[in-house]
Amino acid sequence: MFAAVASFSSLFLSTLVMLLGIGLFNVYVGLKLTQDGVSQVWIGAIISFYYLGLVLGGRLGHTMIVRVGHVRAFAAGAAAVTVTVLLQTLVEDLYAWIVFRFVAGAAMAVQLIVIESWLNEQIENEHRGSIFAIYLVMSGIGTAIGQMAITLYPTLDLRPLTLVAICHVVGLIPIVWTVRLHPAPQLPAPLDIRFFAKKVPSAMATMFLAGAITASFYSLAPVYIVSMSFDTTDVAAFMTVAVIAGLLAQWPMGWLSDRMSRTKLIKTNSAVLLGVTLLLWGWFELPLWVLLVVSAISGVTQFTLYALAMSFANDMVAPERRVSLAAVMLISFGAGACVGPLVAGGVMRAVNSDMLYVFMTTCSLLLLLSVRFLGKNKTHV
Repeated sequence: MFAAVASFSSLFLSTLVMLLGIGLFNVYVGLKLTQDGVSQVWIGAIISFYYLGLVLGGRLGHTMIVRVGHVRAFAAGAAAVTVTVLLQTLVEDLYAWIVFRFVAGAAMAVQLIVIESWLNEQIENEHRGSIFAIYLVMSGIGTAIGQMAITLYPTLDLRPLTLVAICHVVGLIPIVWTVRLHPAPQLPAPLDIRFFAKKVPSAMATMFLAGAITASFYSLAPVYIVSMSFDTTDVAAFMTVAVIAGLLAQWPMGWLSDRMSRTKLIKTNSAVLLGVTLLLWGWFELPLWVLLVVSAISGVTQFTLYALAMSFANDMVAPERRVSLAAVMLISFGAGACVGPLVAGGVMRAVNSDMLYVFMTTCSLLLLLSVRFLGKNKTHV
């Protein structure tokens, strides 16, 4: 087990650095646009176009890996993200930012598909949950550091975007220099979304709703906390506590998922998340320490959904379909993440900021029902 973890160290290091940039990128955009007086609908739209890029990037990443291999596809994605992020330091027009965010999302999707398909191709099923959890721990640590890094820029100028670009360049180095055996050249397996919708429907539903919850949290939770008269430091604390709690739960949750039903764990997570988000509907004012406790519990439940769904889906398909599966799962996540901020931002503007957690409670309920009624997925094919 430990030898397997060590052998993937270059992939984990690239993940850590890349997600540091993504974590800073996402929290910066929400706070910067709020500071500039941009409406919640615009903020939701800009974040949603990033995740719409993930949807396109799922198909693009599959095509690139088949044609040029994992390492070259990752390098191309890193270059594209770097260029688009640096362009945002030169152009402040909101319509241009939508385009830049879309392209950056597509390029980041390519990078994520490379890492996740690489891991899943070379992990045995009995260790899949644990090792994939370590990958997500690295993701969480990077995201948490990136979110905390926003406190280094109290004026919220354009300098954080330069650091985001640096992270994507540095994250390329371990992938290029890795001595880990590269995945075998991929056969052109079709990106058959209908096949996976029949094969792993509950996993795809989980990814879609997890995307809606996660993207809404990252893009609009800062707006929610600011609306309660807390400052930037409190926003960073609220966001970081959720991410740290989620990453601390990844390995225990992965260990459990290798020993018991992954679908039962998904249902448990959704039920707990439903309960804690009810507390944030604006029934009463909550002190910061209570918000942080709720943030921690919600972080554990929402951020472990991705690994549970991905591990479950990979258990059910043949190895030659895993690049296609990685793309389809990321498309599902990206589709949910695209829709989520748009819907949540719209209802927040129409009613008030408390509607963010009304939306998240609704998503949790839908997740619980979808996993229950879609039933067990079919056997390995």
